[in-house]
Amino acid sequence: MATARRGWLDSLDGQGQAVILVTGATGKVGYRLLENLRDAAAPTTAMVRVEARAVDLPARVDHLVGTLDDPPPPEVLEQFDQVFLLSPEGEAQAELEIVFVDALVAAGHRPRLVKVAYDGFQDPDCEVRFMHTHRVVAAHLERTGLPVTYLAPTLFMEELLTSAEAIRDQAVLSAPAGHARVGLVAARDVADVAAAVLTGAAEVDDGDVLVLTGPEPLSFADVADRISTVFARTVDYADLAPEAARSAMRKNGFTPWQVDGRMELFEWIRRDAMDSVTDDVQKVTGREPRRLQDWLGEARAAFVGLPPGMPPPPI
Repeated sequence: MATARRGWLDSLDGQGQAVILVTGATGKVGYRLLENLRDAAAPTTAMVRVEARAVDLPARVDHLVGTLDDPPPPEVLEQFDQVFLLSPEGEAQAELEIVFVDALVAAGHRPRLVKVAYDGFQDPDCEVRFMHTHRVVAAHLERTGLPVTYLAPTLFMEELLTSAEAIRDQAVLSAPAGHARVGLVAARDVADVAAAVLTGAAEVDDGDVLVLTGPEPLSFADVADRISTVFARTVDYADLAPEAARSAMRKNGFTPWQVDGRMELFEWIRRDAMDSVTDDVQKVTGREPRRLQDWLGEARAAFVGLPPGMPPPPI
């Protein structure tokens, strides 16, 4: 059974209620979000699958143990006024999120949710399984009547990290994207938007969908050019054939379901379905979204390596 950290419920008395619960807490968005909420002095608790994962959280962040399919008990869930809902892509994602949503409803407190989806989930004609998954959860949320704001990022800049070895060793960026363009967005920008929404720094309405993109649409050839410029070496773009792309994804550890989904996603991209950019990041945070070249500079260690003994910087 999911349990709270020892002493957590007791710590609520006299010290203020922990009003924000963050799922997906150790991922690329969740970790940065926790840092932002901590720095804003927003009362926040992270949910981790097992106690041992708590060491992967930022310093000075409270936590509890629970999972989407084994949620904390009602007396814990009812403490939270807001819940950040983010879970990994997987065949059971919709089922797991729905179980967790039902647990929130059963707890009786009816918190507000900030849910991370995928740009395109709001399009009923998009048949990419990742987007369909989020539509299923959104339909369930609508039936519950829980207030929710959706964050719908495009492709993350961090997706490039799966190609870092090939870029570093072979000077090639490979993807089955053709000449299509994407408004790549940094995970930090998504975390910054989530923090602004959760803390009330940004005013949003129930049901709003914030489409989060970078500042410009880029083809993968453009991305290779940016990489070449930042790292002062020529990196070429290779448009992968479908079977070669599937093989590369399997080697990177993706499940068959995820491989099929990513191929559907790239087919969606090749239709120029992600080639637009929005100003939602700027509207919510008050600043421009990160440029790819700035993100690459922060991620330099992954693409060019570090001198022996030097720890990698955070990305």
